[in-house]
Amino acid sequence: MLMRQLFDPETSTYTYLLADEVTREAVLIDPVLEQVERDLQVLRELDLTLVWALDTHVHADHVTGLGTLRAKTGCQTVLSEAAGTGYADRLVKQGDRVAFGSHALEVRQTPGHTSGCVTYVTDDHRMAFTGDTLLIRGCGRTDFQQGSAHELYRSVHEQVFSLPDETLVYPGHDYKGRTVSTVGEEKRWNPRLALTRTVEEFAATMAGLQLAYPKKIDVALPANLHCGVPQGLPVGAEEPEETRWAPVEVSAADVPEVTCEWLAANPGIGRLVDVREADEFNNALGHVAGSALTPLATVEAASRSWDREAPVVLICRSGGRSAKAALALKARGFTRVASLRGGMLAWNAMRLPVARDAPPPQATA
Repeated sequence: MLMRQLFDPETSTYTYLLADEVTREAVLIDPVLEQVERDLQVLRELDLTLVWALDTHVHADHVTGLGTLRAKTGCQTVLSEAAGTGYADRLVKQGDRVAFGSHALEVRQTPGHTSGCVTYVTDDHRMAFTGDTLLIRGCGRTDFQQGSAHELYRSVHEQVFSLPDETLVYPGHDYKGRTVSTVGEEKRWNPRLALTRTVEEFAATMAGLQLAYPKKIDVALPANLHCGVPQGLPVGAEEPEETRWAPVEVSAADVPEVTCEWLAANPGIGRLVDVREADEFNNALGHVAGSALTPLATVEAASRSWDREAPVVLICRSGGRSAKAALALKARGFTRVASLRGGMLAWNAMRLPVARDAPPPQATA
């Protein structure tokens, strides 16, 4: 079996690609919306056909890529039947199998972090994909989404720790650079859930964590109950025009955004408009090749001659001015508009190529 572990640095989320090396059928576990283009590129490069996109639970820290992957590849989406949503193509329960080629993932219900958590285990018991139920030397929080410390303890001890000690544990997140553990390691060394810890000790630990409110929960939860499809579209319905052209995520401030990774992978996607001032266009941060300079104060006048149906990506230093420009264009009837999340600071942090032209081109019709 082919396996790739992929990472989203913004949310420290792991996405897992599994595939049958003969049939080339593949599954993706816990895809992230902003990384869909990356995932599609890996599928193309490895000559794989995506047949299933699965979530281990309804996430609160990021928007899932399930719905976008379904729209782009025709794959089927999977969630637990206890997740509280009917928008996935398949709702699974304890003992179900998700088959791809000659392989399959066994579904083990592992509630506790949320009521709809599942762990996916390969049919040879060599790998377990635990989502947020069991992390490396830790576990997911239990204080929201119908979470329960007592349930999580039972889930881990009965459904995960019952696997062979050599079973590899692949978590949904890690914040310290760790990539994999084993059942045996976690049984011995997990400070919350090791075999030496009682359920009462675990519940007391979880009750005392005083964790911060997840910063993306207000956007992520409603979106993920609909497989991450914008505006909660029913299965089979078309996505709205403003999100169909790209993996657009709407921020908590209602700003449509695309990621640097996606823009870099899709050169020539449409009109690239840099809304910084002229002295910033060719400074140390440079600019995205193909972008045209239109300072924020001039966007409204310049856009009068632009095609309102064509894609427009707005760019600035960090995303603030481009967000304002994106909202202004939406208000003027532009249907395919997005702000570049993080702006040129994020673009440079990812070491993506920059351009410097003199004098900078002005955006025109």
